[in-house]
Amino acid sequence: MISRKQRGFTLLELLVVLVILGLLASLVGPQVLKQVGTSKSKAAALQIEEFATALDLFHLEVGRYPTTQEGLEALVNKPGGARFWNGPYLAKKVVRDDPWGNPFEYRSPGQNGPYDLYSLGADGRVGGDGDDADVVSWE
Repeated sequence: MISRKQRGFTLLELLVVLVILGLLASLVGPQVLKQVGTSKSKAAALQIEEFATALDLFHLEVGRYPTTQEGLEALVNKPGGARFWNGPYLAKKVVRDDPWGNPFEYRSPGQNGPYDLYSLGADGRVGGDGDDADVVSWE
């Protein structure tokens, strides 16, 4: 015969535990997701800073920033007519996409400086708030 101590949990006890876990998840879950979105925006800002440093070095050696047509690829592959190119200017020798998997937008000459470099955020569209906000090089 099985004694009462060996029978295990009752259905009511299991339901109570599930309710408690659900309450904890509803309190903690949104905070964790908020931090994940914020870290992607911070990662995009750091990538833009890395590109900006490489673009400045390209400018020092070549005498100009890459054109819009040459794009960020000019930092890893010598563009035609770049006489004093001494790259690649990125440590990984590859132009990575933003944290949301979209290519960074690059325009030279820019509307906000010698070049505009930005990520369109999580939604991939201009503007937005929170995770959808653009991450730009000129602010």
